[in-house]
Amino acid sequence: MRTVTAAAAAATAAIATAAAAGLVVGRMASNAALKAPPGRPLPTEPRLTVHSTAAGRITLTRDLASQRPGVYGLSADGSHAVVGPVLHAAPHSADTVVRRLERVTRGTMEPGDRAWLTPAVHLGDPATALGLHHTDVDVPGELGALPAWFVPGARDTWVITVHGLGTTREHPMNVMEFLSRYRFPVLDPAYRGDPEAPRPADGLNHLGETEWHDVDAAVRYAVDHGAERVVLHGWSTGATMALRAAAHSALRERISGLVLDSPVLSWEATLRALAAARRTPDALLPLAVRAAQGRAGLRLDRVRESAAVDRLTVPVLIFHGPGDTVAPWGPSRRLAQRRPDLVTLHTVQDAPHGAMWNADPAAYEEAMRRFLTPLM
Repeated sequence: MRTVTAAAAAATAAIATAAAAGLVVGRMASNAALKAPPGRPLPTEPRLTVHSTAAGRITLTRDLASQRPGVYGLSADGSHAVVGPVLHAAPHSADTVVRRLERVTRGTMEPGDRAWLTPAVHLGDPATALGLHHTDVDVPGELGALPAWFVPGARDTWVITVHGLGTTREHPMNVMEFLSRYRFPVLDPAYRGDPEAPRPADGLNHLGETEWHDVDAAVRYAVDHGAERVVLHGWSTGATMALRAAAHSALRERISGLVLDSPVLSWEATLRALAAARRTPDALLPLAVRAAQGRAGLRLDRVRESAAVDRLTVPVLIFHGPGDTVAPWGPSRRLAQRRPDLVTLHTVQDAPHGAMWNADPAAYEEAMRRFLTPLM
């Protein structure tokens, strides 16, 4: 009897130990999404070695990432450059790729540097990066003042830009020159958890579940300062925040359109993708999702309801493609199929998460021009 009891106790202890270990692993894996630091690469983005640089050229490790079409930022610790298309005719070894080196914006790129591609092409602020006049403003937010850049324009329709996972308010500068050309006032705010913005009490990203209140605050600021209508342009979880604001803001009647780039429409899929990129074993991925759900207070019904197609009342332009390994393209495609009266899907090939503009800036901006013209 004592032997059976001891064996049962040992089995119970082993199960408890395994469960505790699983919870720890799940919690650590969930950090890939809930503690994604602004301005740092997501775990899905590979590190590339800089092999050499020359006038107007940079040689990188051959990888699917280094062969992407378009224009990207190239970041390393302490340095940043802008790279253009692949130069297929340039001499290179079988394990390297040569891209056009547009400019080095910070530090230097040296052979041996470990770097990663980023959708953020510009550093600094609209004046230093683009030569655009802007004002530094504070948007009164739920947790405190939210620093924002305001680029003035002649129209009474404002565009509010909302960056996403792993980026900062520098990322929306990709489209700021285009929007300024068409005389849209642009408000580009930071939100909770960003550098210089209030920090949430738990220090976690909530995948838009709480952050959308800061978008709501930006809408209120725009209306209080002369905007008759507002278009929300969000990337990644910023797109999720835009959807929630359009559905729940007290000023939602002033929101006249949404531009969504790589929208996170299934937070479960995004959590699994980021945890898997951290080499979390498949068997532990459900634990990572549950850990994130519990830590961030993500309620499945509310997140799904925030993107419910039946709540859409304004035109929506979605930029997304099958190359996004962080936020699956399928939900965007289904959203467009269910609401063809309001939703236009611009499919972008060979572009990673949050980088639909980078793959083909001209096509992206032409799609935006056509979408925004009736909303001017």
